[in-house]
Amino acid sequence: MRIAIVAAMHGLLEAVPNFSEGRDGAVLDALTEALAGAGARVLDVHADADHNRSVFTVAADPDSLVEGLAAAIAVAAARIDLTQHEGVHPRVGAADVVPIVRFQPGDERPAQAARALARRIAMLGVPAIGYGDLGGGLRPAAFRAGGPERLAERMAAGEVVPLAGPDQPHATAGAVLLGVRPPLVAFNVDLETADVAVARAIAAEVRERDGGLAGVQALGLATRNGAQVSTNLIDLDATPLRRVVEEIERRAAERGVAVRGGELVGLMPARVAVEAAAPALRLERFGADRLLEVAAGGEFGAD
Repeated sequence: MRIAIVAAMHGLLEAVPNFSEGRDGAVLDALTEALAGAGARVLDVHADADHNRSVFTVAADPDSLVEGLAAAIAVAAARIDLTQHEGVHPRVGAADVVPIVRFQPGDERPAQAARALARRIAMLGVPAIGYGDLGGGLRPAAFRAGGPERLAERMAAGEVVPLAGPDQPHATAGAVLLGVRPPLVAFNVDLETADVAVARAIAAEVRERDGGLAGVQALGLATRNGAQVSTNLIDLDATPLRRVVEEIERRAAERGVAVRGGELVGLMPARVAVEAAAPALRLERFGADRLLEVAAGGEFGAD
């Protein structure tokens, strides 16, 4: 993957921290300042008021990434109170999930950075719970089922043991789900209906867990503008994004519902966009290396 090669040349790591705040601009600004103040480059901020959640995409050298994430998690722990939180997206922490992305198999730096970050999180009195490569391959959904209350019960029973920190969630900040994973794509599809049951039914049909598309996770959620199928593509080689959208559209049409539009959460690898564009352009061979900015290592159009 060309982007991964460019990043590796510069010795950078990527992280995609998700914070349980998508409405308060002052808190989002404070999170951005904490990350940037440590030398991390904030590439994108996606805030969703219905989800009441923000997804930051950041890149930095390993030391700066750990410092920036630790500072931002401290802001989240101080300024986000889960006991007062309202939003349609499941969560168990103020800094709900913090993945560090592993682009190349065998690269040990993401796991090393994650373990260093776990120790910093523990200093806040917040448990850092491993997932993905740090948690036996489990996904965040395995810990969010039942919400913060159920997670507290599982930790008290010794069923869930943190990488570092206390053996119970923080009273207001909950826990941080800390992981190392390959790149994924988060993509939402908005439906022309207010019936969340339709979105939930479609989500159940397309997600891999219930016999749907390989490498696809999906939830049906209610938003202020209607209903939404929220998806994560956790295996980019298993099912193309275009196929996911087409399948949701087909199943919605079977129920007499149209698709209003799509929403990319955060950033996507160039090859995912290329795979989606190639059929529309009638191109049989079209790789990410045919994109000018990718081939040039991001030199054109830089700030």
